[in-house]
Amino acid sequence: MAHDLNTQQEIAELKRQNAELSGMMLATGVILTQLLQSICKRELNPQAAAGRIMNTAREGIEGYAAATNADPQMKKRALEAVQQYEEQIRSVLAV
Repeated sequence: MAHDLNTQQEIAELKRQNAELSGMMLATGVILTQLLQSICKRELNPQAAAGRIMNTAREGIEGYAAATNADPQMKKRALEAVQQYEEQIRSVLAV
């Protein structure tokens, strides 16, 4: 019985940590998107600037993954996130 209680407490703690990390990720994502939009809007060609920034991000992820033997799932998700940010930023920039 004590084992079940301990397991339940551990699950509750993991849920709390997950919620905290999710909140931090959301805030970071919103701030990052706003910063990138501000930077790109100052460029003569905002769409191209967004593309350059995201390509550099992809190269950074690829380099990091190769140098550290990163988990392939982590790399995949990171590249998906870059694509998501790129789509969000491009959707509000002038063409």
